[in-house]
Amino acid sequence: MRTTAVRLYGKNDLRLERFDLPSMAENEILARIVSDSLCMSSHKAAEQGAAHKRVPDDVAANPVIIGHEFCGEILAVGSVWADQYKAGDKFVIQPSLNYKGSLDAPGYSFRYIGGNATYVIIPNEVMLMNCLLPYDGEAWFMGSLTEPLSCVVGSFHAMYHTARGSYEHAMGIKAGGKMAILAGAGPMGLAAIDYILHCPRKPGFLAVTDIDSARLERAERLLEPADAGKNGVELKYINTSSIKNPAEYLTALAGGGYDDVLIFAPVASVVELGDSILAADGCLNFFAGPMDQTFSARLNFYNVHYSSTHIVGTSGGNFDDMRESLEMMNQGLLNPAILVTHIGGLDCAVETTLNLPNIPGGKKLIYTGISLPLTAIADFETLGKEDPLFERLHSLTAETKGLWNGEAEKYLLENAKKIVETEE
Repeated sequence: MRTTAVRLYGKNDLRLERFDLPSMAENEILARIVSDSLCMSSHKAAEQGAAHKRVPDDVAANPVIIGHEFCGEILAVGSVWADQYKAGDKFVIQPSLNYKGSLDAPGYSFRYIGGNATYVIIPNEVMLMNCLLPYDGEAWFMGSLTEPLSCVVGSFHAMYHTARGSYEHAMGIKAGGKMAILAGAGPMGLAAIDYILHCPRKPGFLAVTDIDSARLERAERLLEPADAGKNGVELKYINTSSIKNPAEYLTALAGGGYDDVLIFAPVASVVELGDSILAADGCLNFFAGPMDQTFSARLNFYNVHYSSTHIVGTSGGNFDDMRESLEMMNQGLLNPAILVTHIGGLDCAVETTLNLPNIPGGKKLIYTGISLPLTAIADFETLGKEDPLFERLHSLTAETKGLWNGEAEKYLLENAKKIVETEE
């Protein structure tokens, strides 16, 4: 089977190539990838090359396929797994395999599986670790966004609290407490807000900060404080760029310190702000993975000692987090479409991945079987004046307040230029 894929060879060395996949082994699965959501983690892997913890040392000689937020269809199943999976099934993958303690993950570490590809071989490890999950939704892109949602879900489950005098950790955020999400108007921040407003364990007060007014306005339009109030959460969006003393302002806004604080930007001042607004027994979760391996920030150890503040960090979710994400999406409690601001074909994935930090907006969604420049949904209307493809896409997304949706995806896949004809 021929595949077209984006492969990583080293630092900032990504190549879109067409090559033959090996024959499928008895304990492997052949699959078609339909959509992949680009992640900043893929940019970090491309920037660091073999220095990245998940990228093999010999990547220059044995390149890996990048992309780990993908959704696809099973084409053939080896005999070992034939009783559990079948051709035609849709699937998503939890890339954090944790196989024998290894950091190896699809989209970082394997030669023949990754989201930026037309066809892949799913290795035995994925099935052994129960990381190949069935997906029953109609829209492929929602399956792709299950993985980033699971990362957010995991971050909330990793937080904990203790009663004074007790050594037992009560896992999860403080129910009915005060929470702050700092630098939280980006795509993952939006996912966190959406989740915390609709999961069973909610705070009573939620402050979301950012320094970009456009991001904050979009967040407030999509996740309205009035709707949050109906779910029992007082939600406030705050632009801290013009506030002289953000720590003092945020503390006063909540009537005291915060029980739970999430950090969504690897910026020392943001981390230190989060630390400074913690209440007694407050938990700070550093969600944003830095590219700088020496990144550090000051921590108030007086409060660690006397107020029992604590810090956790999460990187990715697990099987249970992904299953919870799927269940909440199926119930209509989560809408991952709020994360997507751009779409494109596989032929724009290299440039987009390498330049991801410089491209404004939220998630960039790649459809692997088509050829299309990276295009902002907000530009559909203008582009539609010259191109009937975008005219129709604008019409379809206008029906959902400018959000990407299943009908728009279906139309795109049926009418966009196909990127490649595969051969056996």
